[in-house]
Amino acid sequence: MQLNRLTSTWTALSATRSRLAKRDLIAAVLRDADAAEVETVVSYLSGSLRQRRTGVGWRLLQQLPPAAPEAALTVAEVDEAFAALAELSGPGSSGLRAAGVQALFARATADEQAFLRGLVLGDLRQGALESQVQEGLAAAYGVPVAAVRRAAMLSSSTPAAAVALQAGGLAALQQIGLRVGVGVQPMLAASASDPAAAAERTGLPALVDAKLDGVRVQVHRDGDQVRVFTRSLDDITDRLPEVVGVARSLATDRVVLDGEVLALRPDGAPEAFQVVASRTMSGADEAAATPPLRVFVFDLLHIDGRDLLDEPLTARLTAMEQLLPVELLVPRRRCDTTEEVASAFADAVGRGFEGIVVKNLDAPYAAGRRDAAWVKVKPRHTFDLVVTAAEWGHGRRQGWLSNLHLAARDPTGGGLVMLGKTFKGLTDELLGWQTEQLLRREVRRTAGTVYVEPSLVVEIACDGLQASTRYPGGVALRFARVLRYRGDKAAEEADTIETVRALAGPLF
Repeated sequence: MQLNRLTSTWTALSATRSRLAKRDLIAAVLRDADAAEVETVVSYLSGSLRQRRTGVGWRLLQQLPPAAPEAALTVAEVDEAFAALAELSGPGSSGLRAAGVQALFARATADEQAFLRGLVLGDLRQGALESQVQEGLAAAYGVPVAAVRRAAMLSSSTPAAAVALQAGGLAALQQIGLRVGVGVQPMLAASASDPAAAAERTGLPALVDAKLDGVRVQVHRDGDQVRVFTRSLDDITDRLPEVVGVARSLATDRVVLDGEVLALRPDGAPEAFQVVASRTMSGADEAAATPPLRVFVFDLLHIDGRDLLDEPLTARLTAMEQLLPVELLVPRRRCDTTEEVASAFADAVGRGFEGIVVKNLDAPYAAGRRDAAWVKVKPRHTFDLVVTAAEWGHGRRQGWLSNLHLAARDPTGGGLVMLGKTFKGLTDELLGWQTEQLLRREVRRTAGTVYVEPSLVVEIACDGLQASTRYPGGVALRFARVLRYRGDKAAEEADTIETVRALAGPLF
């Protein structure tokens, strides 16, 4: 398949807001993809390279060669080029990588250069999210979209599901099941403004878990083999020997657990998120400098040949209570009334936890989806937003990038919607780190502002929202302040403009 086929589809996807039109555009391309290229085509339509790390960043894309006058590149040639770049390492690799980028982009037309640049930076902004690519796959091959989504969840990859679908149709999709040792896309929680709203969405009675401000982990044990995955399915087994030890201590040979890792202070209160992140992101070398980590389990996906994904939470609870000692279970209680949910919320916050997650007792494990069967409640209004730019500070902050430009995702249009700016909540240490990270991501600048690759996610607290004619989303943050950067989240996981507007209530 010619690369310009995807480039023209990208242009068409960007030009329409219709979900059905996007589905049909994607399906038309996928029908023409052969077995050797379907994985790459699906990756590119989803907005990412097949290779997770290539060593190519925005700096190598600042000065591109003149564009080719005519389209000639194929999808296979582009994939081979990035695969070669990803394998480069050692002395001289930086120069070879820069030369490889120049050689590839010299063969691309202007539109193809823009498309490839968007793929590398994860910033195509075509309005085609992974879920819409899954809809396109279903339409292209005439199978239920639910079957595509389930296969993608259980194989950790929409491209992998596409390969199976292309090779064996619906039967091949249905044969994909949970495999111990292969990460499953985790179930996610929706949000509510208060305990009563959460209980209304899940129904009562409900299970109420303390919401832990740690690092999400999925733990797989198959005999003596243990693997630990993050929410983004990165393997961090070697960084968490405590979790490996816990998994091996259980009276079972095959199990998949869902939980959270965090550190506790001597008084039993949880340590700050950054303490845990320093271990899970930097490696075991940090172990001596940080408190021991503990894993708290809140769900069970598999045990000794029995898959529990489709069983109700009540059945999974029974299995957890039979397998796990109480100290490994997340603090939780069953609530029959809204008043009890509110009491559980107050208790969790009083103990230093981030909030609660209210859970429907009859719901299965909705892998890979943000489902209303789980609804989280925090004591303040917080959003995970994308940093798009920052302004240079003044006075004591001279020389630091300080005032952040904050944006939410627009799932319909595929872009980012600015919600406001803030310089509050930033310590000197964080200002220094922030300046370094943002300058690494610089794409352009004006006299007072540096515009950056939109890849950093920051958790913002605010006192509420107000209607605004200044910002395109019609809403602005009130008294926004930085809580922390979310190194565990990609920009695609930031909150949407709909989530923000939901807090505004009568404003919309």
